[in-house]
This record gives sequence, structure tokens and C-alpha cells, in this order.
Amino acid sequence: MQSKIFPPSLKKGDKIAVISPAGSVLPEQLEKGLAILESNGYEAVLGKHLYGSHVHGYSYSGTEEARLSDLNWALNDPEISAVWTSRGGYGCQHLVPGINLEGFKKSPKWFVGYSDNTVIQSYLYRHGFASIHGQTLKTADFGVCTEGYGLTLNIMQGSVPIYAVNRHSLNRNGAASGHMIGGNLALIYALLATPYSFVFKDAVLFIEEIGEKFYALDRMLMALELSGVFKHISGLILGGMTLMEDEAKNPEYNSSFDTFAYQLIAERISNYDFPVMFGFPNGHIFDNRPLIIGANVQMNVGDECTLEF
Repeated sequence: MQSKIFPPSLKKGDKIAVISPAGSVLPEQLEKGLAILESNGYEAVLGKHLYGSHVHGYSYSGTEEARLSDLNWALNDPEISAVWTSRGGYGCQHLVPGINLEGFKKSPKWFVGYSDNTVIQSYLYRHGFASIHGQTLKTADFGVCTEGYGLTLNIMQGSVPIYAVNRHSLNRNGAASGHMIGGNLALIYALLATPYSFVFKDAVLFIEEIGEKFYALDRMLMALELSGVFKHISGLILGGMTLMEDEAKNPEYNSSFDTFAYQLIAERISNYDFPVMFGFPNGHIFDNRPLIIGANVQMNVGDECTLEF
């Protein structure tokens, strides 16, 4: 199975567009993230509405038209070599019907983000292009592990990672290969049965989540099961599950890999025989290491657990 199209590798001095396709962000929240780009030799080019604000039931960085304008500029401007999102939140679903890839197809570029940006990554996947599911620039302000940024830049420069992951008691041993797909479970769930959903057949699916009630997590898993997702994938990788349920009720509220959330997932997939890797360091957690959506991957789960691109 061929990987989706990888953009050309970046070189020092290249311009990276920074945009906010979903929630609003303040300038001071991006200072550390922008400094990472610039200290590594890149020029950050700020979207017109990067620091905008449009409150309409949620604090967006701009109207749908404004956010779409920034996204299409970043994807299609020939002077831009990559696109790095400021944050997730909510709002990327508004944009997918209006995404323009005319210039992007002639000159593909890496798109970097996670959380709500899963929507745009699914769109790019459906159109044949790889992207990077990794840290947004705002999260640098939280004091997260900086290694995730370095690994992301390595991918953009042409070096793909090989991950060794700690064993987990809920793992299901085996080997699988296929396209890497996935991201935030709520967005994978929200795209089911739409033209923008990932294609699950023979794929290695990654999911992560934050801030959901346990019943809501189960509802999303049930939607994947009823949609036939678990019948089609070749393997499953579980990332961060954090801030789940209510803090007063959940002693593991601040855990990166919530035990009960993992138990629910294990129960829901117990009737399937694909290999499963729990505890992968990606998601809304301190250690968020990038995954290449659309890459052909090999996962091995046993005494040693590895993921190779």
C-alpha cells in the first residue's frame, strides 16, 4: 500500500504559515511556539486572522469566512512551505466544504496540528496527502515536552520516526500494517458517514481524547462499532485519555492514560482480533509525539512494542 503524498522537505529559511482555523488565541500564548520555529531557522508568517476573535456560541478566531480565507491562503500560497496551526478547539468542520487545494496540489506542504485539526487532516487524507498529527504552537505555552516539536521538525525535514512504546497490560499482541489514520476521537466520530471521513479499510487507526464523560466516550466507540469501523481496520493504537469524567469523581482525572477509559475501550473491541497498542504518547498530554497521517506504517505489539513509518 503506497503512502499518501509527502510534501517536499523543508530547508532553513522556508516560510511557515501560522493560522487559527478553529478557536481564538492570544499573542502571548504563541510566543514560545513561534520562538521554536524561528530558533530553528524558519520564518513564521502570521495569518491575517491568527489573533482574531468572533464569539458566536464559542470563541472562534474569526467568522467562518475569515478562518477559511486564512486556511486557503496558507494551503495555496506558493511562498509558504508548511502550515502550522496555533490551536484546536472547535470550528474546523465549518471549513471543509470550502477548502481549495488548487495550488496545494501543485506544491504540497506539511499541515501540522491535532485535536480539532483532525478534520482538516482527514480532508487532506481523502485527497491523497499526508499530514502531521502533533503539537500545536499554543501548547508550547503550557510547558509540554519540547521533544514533540523537535520530532515534528525532523519529519518536515525528511526524517521519519521509529517509536518504541512501553508495554501495557491491555495490549493485544500481533502485527499490522496500513495507512496511519485518526486523531481526536470526537472528530473521527463527527465525520462518520460524511464525504470527509477517513477511509478505514486496512488502516491502522489512532485515537485520543480529552474532557469527555465516560458515557460519551462509550457512545463514540459504539458509533465506530455500528459503522463497521472495527471490522475494517488492521490495527488500533490508543493515545492520551485525560481529564475524563468529573474531577471530583475521577481520581485519575489528570492522568495521561485514564485507566477506566482504557477499560471501556478494551471492552468495546473485545470481539475483534486486530492488534492493539495502548499508551502511545500522542494527544492532549505532556508528551505528544507526532504521527504521520497517511503514511504506511508497521505496528508490532508483543514483548517489544514498535511503530515504524
